[in-house]
Amino acid sequence: MILNDKALELFKLEGFTQLTPIQESIYQPAMKRRDIIAQSATGTGKTHAFLFPLINQLDETSNNLQAIIMAPTRELAMQIYQFSMRMKEISKDLRIELMTGGMDRERMKKRVNVQPHLVIGTPGRLKDMFMEGGLRCDQADTVILDEADMIYEFGFLEDVDMILEQMNKRVHMMVFSATIPEQLQPFIKRHLHKSLSFRMEEASAMNPHVEHVLIQQKHKTYSESLLDLLAVIEPSGCIIFANTRVDASEVAAYLREHGVNPLELHGDLTPRQRQQNLNRIQNDELVYLVATDIAARGLDLPQVSHVISLGFPKQLDFYVHRAGRTGRAGKSGIAYTIVNKEDQKSIDRLGSTGIKFIYQSIRDKSLVTTRNFFVRKKVAKAVDPEVAQILNRKDKKVKPNYKKKRREQVEKLQRKQHREMIQKSITEQKKTRAKAKQKDKS
Repeated sequence: MILNDKALELFKLEGFTQLTPIQESIYQPAMKRRDIIAQSATGTGKTHAFLFPLINQLDETSNNLQAIIMAPTRELAMQIYQFSMRMKEISKDLRIELMTGGMDRERMKKRVNVQPHLVIGTPGRLKDMFMEGGLRCDQADTVILDEADMIYEFGFLEDVDMILEQMNKRVHMMVFSATIPEQLQPFIKRHLHKSLSFRMEEASAMNPHVEHVLIQQKHKTYSESLLDLLAVIEPSGCIIFANTRVDASEVAAYLREHGVNPLELHGDLTPRQRQQNLNRIQNDELVYLVATDIAARGLDLPQVSHVISLGFPKQLDFYVHRAGRTGRAGKSGIAYTIVNKEDQKSIDRLGSTGIKFIYQSIRDKSLVTTRNFFVRKKVAKAVDPEVAQILNRKDKKVKPNYKKKRREQVEKLQRKQHREMIQKSITEQKKTRAKAKQKDKS
């Protein structure tokens, strides 16, 4: 075991039996205060990868702020805060504060009259508290970014830049992210020095314990198709992913109207609602959760047996993250996606990465494996016997231009048949008119 001192105590307190690959890789370089870039997916233990070295480095006798952890969403910041509060059971005088949007500013200012040792929050709120003079970010010598790609996507990187530029000493930086987009490179070059990079391979898409199942939407709405699917599965925990917060809100309302009571996590909720739902999730009250990719990103939800996507996300990488929410710790899981014909390109692209989709339909209140419902069955057209005779005729000796002559023969026969059809129609019309005249006379 490479952990020592308080880190080892925290490891035992959490009831862990072994370190994950990211935790084992990060610990010693972090203890040596090397700048680190760690690419690792949700569920790989990355939160404790930075908490283990941090608990050994924080000095609870100091009156200064020493470390800042930034996360892109309130939900993720809250989860990190809850994990970090376990450190207080080991270091009882450790001061840890949470600062995110939606929290009362005046109350936060009062709480930092004595500076915390560790502050966790969203970049925008931390920047505001720093610029207003309440939070002494300039004192800190460790900065950790969690889900850095989303911090960039949300436009928060400028806030992080502003905080770092006001810090008057070289800071120990650790950057954690599921992906490292090219747009992050200038930031990394500017603020990290001789950094070490670690990449834990994404296994969720190829996890043999996860089945990838497609359900056809047909003529129904996503909400209607979803309700049909929920009637035939029995999840211990199920995340339902919508592509927008409006969709998430509407789907959740529809489910409630039909007797299903899901939790929600998306941007249309008030801070109070989001916090209440997070508390219920932490208390293992999760059965159904309707969420957007953004709100659910990074959250640790271990009891998920089923994932349902209402269509594919625009960024197909997010599908891999969705599917990775289930099938953990050796358990089996199923990732359903409700699809229509417009999703064919996404299916093909994901299939080319090695994901094997199963096609299923709901019949008689059960799921039945079926053929690819986007491939039409080819129906052979009936060929006229006389045309077939010409096409299948085998000449003893192949003559020049035989294909052209054969085509001409077929066209001649088809013209003849067309004339006969017209003649027959004219004859029938004459008979009809004659009968009508006879009827008028009588």
